[in-house]
Amino acid sequence: MELLREKWTGKVREVTIGATHEHGGTRARSVTVGGETGLPFLHFEGETPNRPSIALEVWDIAPEEWPEVLREPYADVLSDPAAWARKCAGEYGADLVMLRLASCDPDRGNTGAAEAQAVVRSVLSAVDVPLIIIGCGDPDRDNEVMPAVGEAAAGENCLMGIAKQENYKSLVATCVVNGHNIIAQSPLDINIAKQLNILITEMGLAPDKIIIDPMSGALGYGIEYCYSIMERVRLGSLQGDKMLAMPVITFVGQEAWRAKEAREPDDAVPEWGPQRARGVAWELMTATTLLQAGADILVVRHPEAAKALREHIDELVTSGEGVA
Repeated sequence: MELLREKWTGKVREVTIGATHEHGGTRARSVTVGGETGLPFLHFEGETPNRPSIALEVWDIAPEEWPEVLREPYADVLSDPAAWARKCAGEYGADLVMLRLASCDPDRGNTGAAEAQAVVRSVLSAVDVPLIIIGCGDPDRDNEVMPAVGEAAAGENCLMGIAKQENYKSLVATCVVNGHNIIAQSPLDINIAKQLNILITEMGLAPDKIIIDPMSGALGYGIEYCYSIMERVRLGSLQGDKMLAMPVITFVGQEAWRAKEAREPDDAVPEWGPQRARGVAWELMTATTLLQAGADILVVRHPEAAKALREHIDELVTSGEGVA
């Protein structure tokens, strides 16, 4: 039986994160994402030259709001971001480490640029995988801290975030000067996603240095709409829209562990079952759904979710072998 194939004119751009010694950095390897020429895992219709990558999340302070079942795998390293990153990259096999500079938030530690630089340097020394570095989320503090962070990591070709339509210029300038990639975030709006990419490139950052965060929700919390936006991003790139032809990153753990189904302890709703299994399952199901929508980088929190997700990606990537 002949397979019916959709013919696409465009493709997703490839973006490389991390600089090895031969490229002026200190990473043991780099990670390249994107490059797809078809819809996710339809191997008979297009190529997937680079498998989706998994990042594990590290904070520069202990995240008190995380439930105990999520804190448990990192209990011995929560107060040391370098050791935490080393555990994620070594013991848990993360492709990338995502460092969140949460302590810079005025409502948390209120630390400044010097402290953030020191943390970034310590994490860079502790691991040799590529880094994703994002600020605390406070626009004014991020504009103060992230340029210093970008300078501290100059030459390492990190992925920096988060650029938004109302607050992107400082971070873009930092990425241009110090040779980093950028996360362009849009609030579930395909037009804003495209416009932000245009604004970023107009400041001199190349399109192959941009990764889109279209924002996402967890299983049961609007994930269907998130899926449709991500799918439209992929379709736009395959149809030749150059300002949508960027890989996609999703912050899976951040969203999944907000859900009450993941956060409620064992004794709160006994009929839901043990929180440990329930929380990991909620994160994993969110991740696998967004993977089918076109996610290229999935940032997760629990190492068991990361392990199961990696096995699932293995199956999806190899399922097309031999299909002509």
